[in-house]
Amino acid sequence: MTHGKLIACHECDLLQREVTVPERGALRCRRCNAELYRELPDSLDRALAFSLAAVVLFAVSNLYPIVGLSVSGNVVETTLLGAVSVLYLDGKWPIAALVFATTVLMPILQTVCMLWLLIPLKFNHVPWGGPALFRLCHLCQPWGMTEVLILGLLVALVKLSAIAGVVVGPALWSFGTLMFVLAAAGSAFDTRNLWSRVAAVEHTGPDPELDEVSLRGAVTAAQCGLALCHDCGLLASVPAHAHAFNCQRCGSAMHLRKPASLSRTWAFLIAAMVMYLPANMLPVMYTNSLFGTENDTILSGVVYLWTSGSWPLAIVVFIASIAVPMLKIVALGYLTISTQMHSRWYAAERTRIYRMVEFVGRWSMLDIYVITMLVALVQFQALATIQAGNAAIAFGAVVVLTMFAAMAFDPRLIWDEMERDHARTGEKA
Repeated sequence: MTHGKLIACHECDLLQREVTVPERGALRCRRCNAELYRELPDSLDRALAFSLAAVVLFAVSNLYPIVGLSVSGNVVETTLLGAVSVLYLDGKWPIAALVFATTVLMPILQTVCMLWLLIPLKFNHVPWGGPALFRLCHLCQPWGMTEVLILGLLVALVKLSAIAGVVVGPALWSFGTLMFVLAAAGSAFDTRNLWSRVAAVEHTGPDPELDEVSLRGAVTAAQCGLALCHDCGLLASVPAHAHAFNCQRCGSAMHLRKPASLSRTWAFLIAAMVMYLPANMLPVMYTNSLFGTENDTILSGVVYLWTSGSWPLAIVVFIASIAVPMLKIVALGYLTISTQMHSRWYAAERTRIYRMVEFVGRWSMLDIYVITMLVALVQFQALATIQAGNAAIAFGAVVVLTMFAAMAFDPRLIWDEMERDHARTGEKA
């Protein structure tokens, strides 16, 4: 018999064995091709180093100006927190809260949580409150959008250069560096190595082996009463008569399948579809200048970039702000309908669609960051001012709702009908 701990795929629930992979290699599910884990050398030490560097870069990025405008000797500069405060004072507090959460709060919380967990382990101590901090770190991970902010700043610089002289602040460079450092820290923060290190420090030994006698003939974890923790990756037996229970390692809620997955996905999707119309039809910005008042929609912003010669940025903004939200709604709708209809067709392809929807979800925030910078900087009362429109609030709601819809959808439901089909075929045989 081949030895190795049993693991389950988080996307199709297939049971398979944990095997040794080469350095910097990855193990993928043999059914849906999802990445199960990656072998990274000295992963926790590198995550600690990158997290410490991120703390320094966070301080520089938020204390110094990102960019400034110079008009007739007057210079207007702003920090990221200053831009958030301008939105708040203009009455657009939902957008201010969203920008603050995705560019400041969530990245800082994620970095602090990693440091809280990694520094004690470096000195062979168990971190106090480790499970709760680990869950918080996992919760913050998808909502930190520093890389989208950088792209939004580049688009804003192109638009600002047509208004006045642009003065690049030191925070722009530190934010660019921070983007790479946070990405490196996140990729080096290996959950498997973290919990193996905790077990070694606590002298608790490895996770108990599952009874493989009772698992013979089983294809998925759910078929033999096993549930996978989506936070720490622990595979555990479901207690008798229990629909939900907490992970014994990190304390997260565990289920055989996400509760009310399809109904919650539909609720978020319908709300996103309702908000999508005003987000694209109403003005996202109001520009008041000596030449009058101009109202800009998302599409008119794309047209402006195209006609001004910045066609690469125009394509990026069109894809991120118009095409991606619409395609996310269509893709999630297709996945939900096909799952409700118990479709057995193209399960692997539908899983890849779900994976793509999860990946591109954050990039729709691009236009929100562009608006934030323009509103904060174009405040020359005698010459021109820019204010955010209500469409910006609607667009931010679309981004958040589609991300919630993707999180609520359980891709393992795609494969469940195939397993039922195989079970019925086995019974007939």
